[in-house]
Amino acid sequence: MNIEQARFNMIEQQIRPWNVLDTGVLELLTIVKREKFLPANQQSLAFMDTQLPLADGSLMLSPKLEARIVQDVAVKKHENILQIGVGTGYLSALLAFHARSVICVESSKPVFDAAEQTLHREGVTNVTVALGDATKGWCAEDKYDVIVVAGSLQVLSEELKQQLKVGGRLFVILGSAPIMTAFLYTRTSEANFEVKALFDTSVASVPNSEQLPVFSF
Repeated sequence: MNIEQARFNMIEQQIRPWNVLDTGVLELLTIVKREKFLPANQQSLAFMDTQLPLADGSLMLSPKLEARIVQDVAVKKHENILQIGVGTGYLSALLAFHARSVICVESSKPVFDAAEQTLHREGVTNVTVALGDATKGWCAEDKYDVIVVAGSLQVLSEELKQQLKVGGRLFVILGSAPIMTAFLYTRTSEANFEVKALFDTSVASVPNSEQLPVFSF
């Protein structure tokens, strides 16, 4: 397989048509090698428009969704990021390229172990992976410039929203399968958030996240 041709095809046939037009993001996808963040037996699938299995059987995000997240949160060099769900570490590495630091909180020990090893091997030094549940915030006294929830939620907790700095952005996918919507929350003041619907999608929910009550009639 010609890896660079496959990468080019991924960018031109999957990612650019999904409204990822920022030249900096498209260039970043050629710098941070997606296949390096996958096990050897999955590297030939790295550029497919699909969600590949992680170490615990859950699924990583597709390439076009990872690229949209990076474009929509628009990270700046001085910013600190909280990411919920580390996946393979690839999204973390993309975000870290233009950030001061990324803290990833992962609830699955096998996924945590695999991602931590991969990030270390690939020399990504400004990403820290922690084992735990951050759906209701993480280190409550800390504030973040960017928060990325790398999975879907039915409920976005107030605690998590309150950890966003004024001017900060929070990316989250809300809803239930088969139709979910990605939103970007921008904190405009201590009391107010601007909310923008970005696109519809469907991804696995964050483990142990709050569920809406099911009503029976």
